[in-house]
Amino acid sequence: MEESEKKEEPEFAEEILKLIRSNMSPKLLAEQLSDYHANDLANVLPVLSPKERSTIYRILNTDDLAEVMEYADEDADHYLDEMDPRKAAEVLSHMETDTAVDILKNTQSPKKQAWVELMDPEARNTLNSLAAYNEDLIASRMTTNFVTLQSTMTIQEAMRSLIDQAAVHDNISVIYALDDQGIYYGAVDLKELIIARRDTKLEDVITTNYPYVYADEKIDDCLEKLKDYSEESIPVLSDTNRILGVITAQDVTEVVDDEMGEDYAKLGGLSAEEDLKEPVKQSVRKRLPWLILLLFLGMGVSSVVGAFEAVVAQLTVLMSFQSMILDMAGNVGTQSLAVTIRVLMDEKLTVKEKLHLIGKEMTVGGANGLLLAVMAFVVIGIYCMAFKHIAVMHAFAISGCIGVSLILAMVISSFVGTAVPMFFKKIGVDPAAASGPLITTITDMVGVVSYYGLAWIVLIGILHM
Repeated sequence: MEESEKKEEPEFAEEILKLIRSNMSPKLLAEQLSDYHANDLANVLPVLSPKERSTIYRILNTDDLAEVMEYADEDADHYLDEMDPRKAAEVLSHMETDTAVDILKNTQSPKKQAWVELMDPEARNTLNSLAAYNEDLIASRMTTNFVTLQSTMTIQEAMRSLIDQAAVHDNISVIYALDDQGIYYGAVDLKELIIARRDTKLEDVITTNYPYVYADEKIDDCLEKLKDYSEESIPVLSDTNRILGVITAQDVTEVVDDEMGEDYAKLGGLSAEEDLKEPVKQSVRKRLPWLILLLFLGMGVSSVVGAFEAVVAQLTVLMSFQSMILDMAGNVGTQSLAVTIRVLMDEKLTVKEKLHLIGKEMTVGGANGLLLAVMAFVVIGIYCMAFKHIAVMHAFAISGCIGVSLILAMVISSFVGTAVPMFFKKIGVDPAAASGPLITTITDMVGVVSYYGLAWIVLIGILHM
């Protein structure tokens, strides 16, 4: 990290910097900094020098420092690297388990093994168990910060147990109930627990139809379910229906953001997301496979263009408008693809709904194509007369051919942009990864064939231009 690099200072940065750079005693400085949100402190860390960050590491207690590291995102391992290994291990032990696992999985720090070995045994075992899950499974995103109660308790007993557990687990907005065998029974909202009468049975306020997911479910398969329920947290169960962890609302937000980032990358023909700090060699490795495939597909498009050499030789003016047809076809195909990828996140789509989507996209493409065709007919016709000195009838014949080609290309591209991802989804291939690079090539093919094919039939075959 370049310390001299100028960065835009976040909100409260000036106040926090003034405090850190003062001669205030450690105790008083810690009290003053506790008035700021952990995210504000995390945002200031990149602006500080290593020595100033060292002050933060020393004066904040472990829980507060762990919370700051949770907001430090991809720089967290860099800051942990600056700490004493024992301190870093302690901080990792106090962080949300899913965040700590992500840091350990992604860090390149040579101190990583030391951190793990120096961690609290219980925390280390928890992190190892979570790290064992594949990244595409929902369990890889869960946290073990949750509270459970026995369903047979009274409200008074439940409150006493809640207070004891809250000293360790602060995620108490939703509390989970277990039966006498330790099996997941339901959930209790903290508010319901607080307002219930002391002698009431806990079972009377438990919601038994509260949503849950299983640890081995894929993120893609249960993401919509998590979003639809919009709960503070949702339990993650083992195959034996015991709670392994919970997915919080913040986790869901991060998952959605990650999935959108991955889909965006795949739509661009990348095998994975890239960031500013990524080495050139790694970026090349991500982009090259699809580019090689597209090179060969592009050769196919070029061969199709070569089949219409006679048309181009006879009507060279057509070459002037080829890129316009291809660009419009590509844009429409990409728009339909983006809509379809988003809709396909719903696993419950019926065949009727999919057909409706295809029909709608083709109708939208056709309507837009018609409007653009009218504009092209008038503008290109006048252009051909004024600048190419082509006779009126021939000029508007050419512009009319271009207009009709636009309609055909846009309707067909809308169909391709919708049907191709649906096909890949059906055969079990990621539609974002497979569709993105292919759509542009396919729509180019569609544009070339519709444009030159129509010109061949109408302008040369019928009008003998």
